[in-house]
Amino acid sequence: MSQSYRYMLGNQTYHFKNLAQLMAKATPQRSGDRLAGVIAHSAEERAVAQMTLADVPLKNFLNEALIPYEKDEITRLILDEHDITAFAYISHLTVGDFRNWLLSDYATPQVLASVRMGITPEMAAAVSKIMRNQDLILVAKKCHVSSAFRNTIGLPGHLSTRLQPNHPTDDVNGIAASMLDGLLYGNGDAVIGINPATDNVAQAIKLMKLMDDVIQKYQIPTQSCVLTHVTNTIECIEAGAPVDLVFQSIGGTEATNSSFGFNLNTLAEAQDAALSLQRATIGSNVMYFETGQGSALSANAHHGLDQQTCESRAYAVARKFNPLLVNTVVGFIGPEYLFDGKEITRAGLEDHFCGKLLGIPMGCDVCYTNHAEADQNDMDNLLTLLGVAGCSFVMGIPGSDDIMLNYQTTSFHDALYVRRVLGSRPAPEFEQWLTKMNIMQDVSDTILSNRLPSAFAKPLRAIQGGH
Repeated sequence: MSQSYRYMLGNQTYHFKNLAQLMAKATPQRSGDRLAGVIAHSAEERAVAQMTLADVPLKNFLNEALIPYEKDEITRLILDEHDITAFAYISHLTVGDFRNWLLSDYATPQVLASVRMGITPEMAAAVSKIMRNQDLILVAKKCHVSSAFRNTIGLPGHLSTRLQPNHPTDDVNGIAASMLDGLLYGNGDAVIGINPATDNVAQAIKLMKLMDDVIQKYQIPTQSCVLTHVTNTIECIEAGAPVDLVFQSIGGTEATNSSFGFNLNTLAEAQDAALSLQRATIGSNVMYFETGQGSALSANAHHGLDQQTCESRAYAVARKFNPLLVNTVVGFIGPEYLFDGKEITRAGLEDHFCGKLLGIPMGCDVCYTNHAEADQNDMDNLLTLLGVAGCSFVMGIPGSDDIMLNYQTTSFHDALYVRRVLGSRPAPEFEQWLTKMNIMQDVSDTILSNRLPSAFAKPLRAIQGGH
């Protein structure tokens, strides 16, 4: 049941008609909320909303659904699977108290893991709205979330990368060259994942076989994924294709996901199909999800909520299916939703914090489109901050320029940079492979070998000889 919220500042009384409006008004400024008409009208109103939100008991989020229970399967998922026993430890807190507790020494990694199933996405979103960037970083670093398929992602002190060898025409030689380039820079332990230029089942199978051939030939302890629609991947599995991970972009409302062409039952079918293949060697996490602030609004499926709260609700979908990887493609949708480098940075830190707090293996595509008020220096800053915060994985693309999707992200070199300055390491199993293949001269210091490894030199010489 909804209730209104009031706050008196001097002689002025601020009125917020319900929890959804209070959450929206308390959100740090961003262009998407302005576009949706839910943004605070002034910095003063935003500050008042944040103070009001800080006094809201966490229990209110269980009694006041931001989207009605009967209208949205994500709301039903959140409330039906809420762990009241895990929640008991923090049930007496307000949003402000919750922030203070998260920052305290009492909230150890072990304790945070024990309460995560008692935290709803709306609780996570609410507390993030009253936190500074350094708060988001500190708490996220304490949230340890790992997953596994052929290697282990997300261990403390490790930073993995998705090797993204996209090509505008799906040219096999172009994709293979990008894969080799990335592997030689120590990239690819999170996944070798291709966004197909031609998105159909036949093309997906072709790309899956290409990646699987490389992984099997060189015995790489990693996994592959073609980022096609979930229903296409189900058809690929039925056709006997070598599917490692099932991909799908997800949103935080049923209407958003319906616009993407799937529902929770579709994801459950895909997960079961992937598990039946038994292709993993050390784990059973077979799903890969991508999210992004603004997706619900762009589908006109946000129900009047702010975009960051919608984004956090998407993590309930992810958590349901025990994914290997989840990442926010933070600046990809464009400046209509995140206008500049400052808004992209804030959103990336919020998404990472909320995802890790809720217990999902959270990475980030540190990116922007060419018409945003952002540049590569902004991405350097966000990449560094996420590395400090314990981000599970980032993207690796030749030259940081995705020539197929036409956006700017992080390069193979960027992963080397952040591993060197922060002392982060690849996934343990992949790290051993890098040493075995003589790709890394010194993995602990992220020093590459000064010569081309013999395993790759022979096929390259054969190709050169053929021309």
